[in-house]
Amino acid sequence: MSITLENYSAQDKKIMKKLYISAFPAEERAPFFMVVSKAKKGRAELLTVRKNGNFAGMVYMVCNAKLAYIFYLAVDEAQRGKGIGGEIINALKERYKGKRIFLAREQLDESAENYSQRASRHIFYLRCGFEDLPCFIKEGPVTYDVMGIGGNVSAPEYDELITRWCGKFLKKIIDMKIIER
Repeated sequence: MSITLENYSAQDKKIMKKLYISAFPAEERAPFFMVVSKAKKGRAELLTVRKNGNFAGMVYMVCNAKLAYIFYLAVDEAQRGKGIGGEIINALKERYKGKRIFLAREQLDESAENYSQRASRHIFYLRCGFEDLPCFIKEGPVTYDVMGIGGNVSAPEYDELITRWCGKFLKKIIDMKIIER
């Protein structure tokens, strides 16, 4: 049986929050209540990933008519290494068919403590059909490389997408932007 993507429900809150906190460094995480709140308001999609009916991961998407931004994607620790990440990407490609899909990925900094993980993630996304895009995303104190499927994402497009998600005030305080190379 393949994976399914289901809209977030309160019954999954505890397990999703635990995965969210364990999978992403503090400086890369929005407060979980904000993640849930934006999804409830229709500004994002918080999706529960299930494999054979069991919890297998989470995806947080910020979308508009043209773009689908994979803001967070995490596979449950017990399910890693079983091909679920690739299945999730395939399901996202189908769900957001016709949109340019993109993500922010840790930069390939050879001096980083987790360089081998960063390199593995980069290879994983390349195998899934993503390409390196000619830009960076800056979100708060972190600058990311950008990968995508379906074409580039311009600074004005990203600005419009993120402003709709978090509002002008928060976007400015967090300093969220695309920097084109």
